[in-house]
Amino acid sequence: MTQVLMVVAPQQFRDEEYEHPREVLLSRGATVTTASVEPGECIGRFGAKAHAEMAVADADPADYDAVVFVGGAGSAVYFDDERAHALARAVAERGGVVAAICIAPSTLARAGLLRGRRATAYPTQRDDLVAHGAAWSDGPVEIDGRIITANGPDAARAFGEAIADALGL
Repeated sequence: MTQVLMVVAPQQFRDEEYEHPREVLLSRGATVTTASVEPGECIGRFGAKAHAEMAVADADPADYDAVVFVGGAGSAVYFDDERAHALARAVAERGGVVAAICIAPSTLARAGLLRGRRATAYPTQRDDLVAHGAAWSDGPVEIDGRIITANGPDAARAFGEAIADALGL
């Protein structure tokens, strides 16, 4: 069974960027676990609720085939979070899929995972990604090896499909 960890902010995650990829992944047979700063209820920008089963700090990267960082204003909480960086790097080092949407690709950039890779994000993050070595793409979804980035809510379903495809689902 393919295991996917979706990382959301405790507040102000972008509803569609959580719900649409999650729906795609579940429909293709993945098991999806949600993590946040701490376990419990998380609230999206438009009121969607996500139940975080665990804290990011407690996630064992060996348990997951992919880690997905959900965007929205609240996701900035992970930009400089070393536990989130370590999780993303460990999944990448194991050959897993590492994905981020909207402003969340800045977490991957600051973890050192976008250096020399094509990546996209919400346009406000362009300078941050480039400053951390990414090759900026204006596309809605960018796939560079096992790293997948997307630029925002309109790309959320295609982002989920790209993750599922990369996992062979």
